[in-house]
Amino acid sequence: MFFFVARRSFFAVILLFVVSIFTFWIFSALPADPAALTCGKNCRPEVIEANRARLGYDKPFIEQYGSYMKGIFAGRTYGEDESGVHCSAPSLGYSYDRHECVTSLVAKTLPVTASIAIGAFVLWMFFGIALGTMAALRRGKWPDHFATVFSVVGISFPSFFLGLLSILIFVIWTNILPFPQYVGITENPFKWFTALILPWTVLAVLSASTYIRMTRNGILEVMNEEFVRLGIAKGLPRRTLIVKYVLRAALTPIATIAGIDLAFLLGGALVTESVFNLPGLGKLTLAAVINSDLPILVATTLVAAVFIVVANAVVDIMYGFLDPRVRSK
Repeated sequence: MFFFVARRSFFAVILLFVVSIFTFWIFSALPADPAALTCGKNCRPEVIEANRARLGYDKPFIEQYGSYMKGIFAGRTYGEDESGVHCSAPSLGYSYDRHECVTSLVAKTLPVTASIAIGAFVLWMFFGIALGTMAALRRGKWPDHFATVFSVVGISFPSFFLGLLSILIFVIWTNILPFPQYVGITENPFKWFTALILPWTVLAVLSASTYIRMTRNGILEVMNEEFVRLGIAKGLPRRTLIVKYVLRAALTPIATIAGIDLAFLLGGALVTESVFNLPGLGKLTLAAVINSDLPILVATTLVAAVFIVVANAVVDIMYGFLDPRVRSK
């Protein structure tokens, strides 16, 4: 088992290295000029060229990438002399549009995105597995039909439509909830909770629809296995059979996909954060796209890639614990 974990971890590190090179190369090849953001719109070409040389954007790609990676582990100073700005490790760049270290911007927005992602994850896993199990055990009856309708509705509507519809119903028409205004959980837990109810619900409805179908189909497939029929023949209680054996076998592939879905959300729920005006990674990325703020775009892309790669590695290792046959591959 140790060598299996070590092998998966090694491949994850290599993949992160490759992703970082590819991401940095893609954004460095874009026509937008980061040096032009260091001065006003009326900045002269010679000043932009001087800023480009001062900040290292005139150097070869390999040297720029090396400086960027060094900044992640040791910090980096952007600029020279007294006008230089030092960003402590891990330095993900400096935004001249916002005049702030990108790491600080990510640190401010990541807790918001994490709150959205984890809360929605808990909801969609609970309702997805519960409704899927109910639909499988009551196949052809009203719970099955209800779960099917719920899945179709969740899949049919995009997130921005459900978000706007929930604001219209629960905020504008009924005044049940205030308009989402995010505050930290340590500042005011109640306001934090009320600000995230609607985003959690929208994301949960969208994702739970998929997990309902996966859980239902998985349970029905496992119920046809020989070990289930053997358990029934031996008089094993139905509850014990379902909870201890059927669900464990049916939910193993679902756990694999769930970890990756959570990682994607941690990279920023762009549409949901924009609809509900939540200052998360998704909204930060959208603003960076509008303003051509390449340092922020590189940083948020790398952060999202790290979440996805790490989630894949964790899921592979977890799958190895659940299914020993995987360890030999």
